Amino acid sequence: MIKKLKLLFSLNPLSITIYLTILIILIFLTGPSFLEIIELKTLDLRFKSRGTMEGSDAIALAVIDEKSLDKEGRWPWSRSKIARLINYLSDDGAKVIGFDIGFLEPDENSNLSFIQQLESKLGSLKLKNRELDRFLDKSKILANNDLILANSIKRSKAKVVLGYFFHMIQESLDYQIERETINNKIAQISGSRYPIQFSQEDTNIDPFFKAYAPEVNIPIINQAGDSSGYFNMFPDFDGVVRWMPLIIKCGQEIFPPLSIQSIWHYLDRPPLIVKIASYGVEGIQIGDIKIPTDETGQMMINYLGPPKIFPHYPITDIINNKIHKGVFKDKIVLIGATAIGIYDMRNTPFSTVYPGLEIHATAIDNILRQNFLTRPKWTKIFDLFAIILIGIVIGIVIPRLSAVKGILFAIGLFITYIFFSRILFVKYGLCFNITYPLIALIVLYISLTIYKYMTEERERKKIKGAFSYYVSPSVVNEMLKHPEKLKLGGDRKELSILFSDIRSFTTIAEGLTPEDLVHLLNAYLTAMTDIVFKYNGTLDKYMGDAIMAIYGAPLDLPDHPIKACQSALEMMKELKILNQKWIGEGKQPINIGIGVNTGPMMVGNMGSDQRFDFTVMGDSVNLGSRLEGANKSYKTNIIISEFTFEKVKNEFTCMELDSVRVKGKEQPVKIYSLTGDKDLPDMQEEIINQFNQAVNLYKERKWDKAIHIFENITAMDPNLYAAEVYIERCLDLKKNPPPRNWDRVYTMTTK
Repeated sequence: MIKKLKLLFSLNPLSITIYLTILIILIFLTGPSFLEIIELKTLDLRFKSRGTMEGSDAIALAVIDEKSLDKEGRWPWSRSKIARLINYLSDDGAKVIGFDIGFLEPDENSNLSFIQQLESKLGSLKLKNRELDRFLDKSKILANNDLILANSIKRSKAKVVLGYFFHMIQESLDYQIERETINNKIAQISGSRYPIQFSQEDTNIDPFFKAYAPEVNIPIINQAGDSSGYFNMFPDFDGVVRWMPLIIKCGQEIFPPLSIQSIWHYLDRPPLIVKIASYGVEGIQIGDIKIPTDETGQMMINYLGPPKIFPHYPITDIINNKIHKGVFKDKIVLIGATAIGIYDMRNTPFSTVYPGLEIHATAIDNILRQNFLTRPKWTKIFDLFAIILIGIVIGIVIPRLSAVKGILFAIGLFITYIFFSRILFVKYGLCFNITYPLIALIVLYISLTIYKYMTEERERKKIKGAFSYYVSPSVVNEMLKHPEKLKLGGDRKELSILFSDIRSFTTIAEGLTPEDLVHLLNAYLTAMTDIVFKYNGTLDKYMGDAIMAIYGAPLDLPDHPIKACQSALEMMKELKILNQKWIGEGKQPINIGIGVNTGPMMVGNMGSDQRFDFTVMGDSVNLGSRLEGANKSYKTNIIISEFTFEKVKNEFTCMELDSVRVKGKEQPVKIYSLTGDKDLPDMQEEIINQFNQAVNLYKERKWDKAIHIFENITAMDPNLYAAEVYIERCLDLKKNPPPRNWDRVYTMTTK
């Protein structure tokens, strides 16, 4: 447990991954504003990458544009023109007329003002004339544009939804409104509040946006309309409008916007319900349409594209009968300004100059076609899962890859997550968080790469320090590529082991001074070690005059038995060169024995955490050591086991020596003398063939025939001392015949 805690709190890829992932999750839950801005911008990019979509045919815009201002004069116009507009739209079959403008003050009409002044003057002069009074009353009616507009609204066959707005805070006004005045204003729009507020459980939650006071249309017009809806919008803190507030509370009532009221009348006033849950607003339902909102009652606006997605009709063309009849039939017609300088410019994902009128149209389109963007409650869980999953993937993969592969993998994962999020956005309208998972990816990649860079040199020095004196440069380079192999512990692998030893070294040492002995050993060991390294072997250790070498670890060598045998043969060639040199110097030549075995072994760093050696262990290692010692019995130089022989028999010439039971092992093993490459002189091949024939006769108890062939071999090659060994063994067995159950295995009693 303590070791696990140390591993967790130590600085390593695992702990770095855990710490940084937890940190990013905490940042995600607290949500610093600058990261939220980045996430909002990624949402804008998703809109732009999706491209433009078509708007609903049920929506048309009657606009106060530059053309209308040129023809009809500066804004505001006489409300008699708006009345003419309503009359035209109503006669053309429009189903709903919505105003993104307010009639918040009485119309400024100089004619009406003059008539009122004249009437006042005649009254003060006490002039009474019935005809004159009727004329003045009729003139006032004809000059009262507010009354004209109100009457047009009342007569309209289309449902007319008036627009107004809320002062959200008192500070937005230069004065304080009396409470009674506020209540009166709220009363004027009370008929346009949400009719039903439904909660599945008893809760006192009040999640709505709170308004200070409404700024409503003048009473004569307000009373004429079928209903009213506010046109407030609240941009995000980067100034972009991405949400439409569908509920605002003022006083004790909650009110819908222009878009909801227009749709409600368009659908013939079905049930309109605000659903409340324990966490806030669950959504709004209009008939069968369920509108998803966030907990405050805002709907994410699914923008269709840049301005003019919906058809724009200049008001001057409408009131002057320049529009084809039937264009507005059965449609929601929104009236508002698009001329630069008089309309409320909004910043949206598609444009920094976007008419607020079109935002209301977009909200209506989203609801009618149920083309919503949503962030369900479970998306936060998904976002957390994405952060954790990316953290795990990066933490596992990056430490195991090279720099180039690591950055390619990180870039690939980066692009994949963006592509995945875009698919969810475009096809399913789901808005998952992109910023935090990608920040997790970037931060973890950079941190792990820096950690890897900072520790790489330390690892390289550690590896070089551990192996430079034991293995060839190619093996060191391989370990530098895979430093994870430099760990305490072992793996079971099939390897080849080589042991070599100087014969009668004690006798040689007694005849040399310490200085000469050190010089001889250094020269011998250097030459032999260079050969080990040449064939990518690993020097396990020196044991006095003995050498132990491994083939196949830590560098994987598929042909490790061949490399070991090549090393053994070249060692004998190099020894002849050294002996010639030493004889020329008046020194005594030396002879060596070499044993090679192949088999399963435990290989790795054995020792303690502070100091360890790269070595091998197991029965196969012990057998290799015994084979080296067996050279003394057969007076050979290189003995390999049957396991090595099976791997190299097609590469080298080998002569079967015997079946032996080495000391410490019960199972017998065939041993072979490694004599050289495949291409040998005919004489040498003949000697080997005769030796094999004689050994078979020996095993068949035909002692005399075997002795005869071994004597011929000795005459042909006096250096093949193994033949003399068999002659002595045959003579001994003639005198002391073995039992009937003789297994033809020679049991070695020495190492």
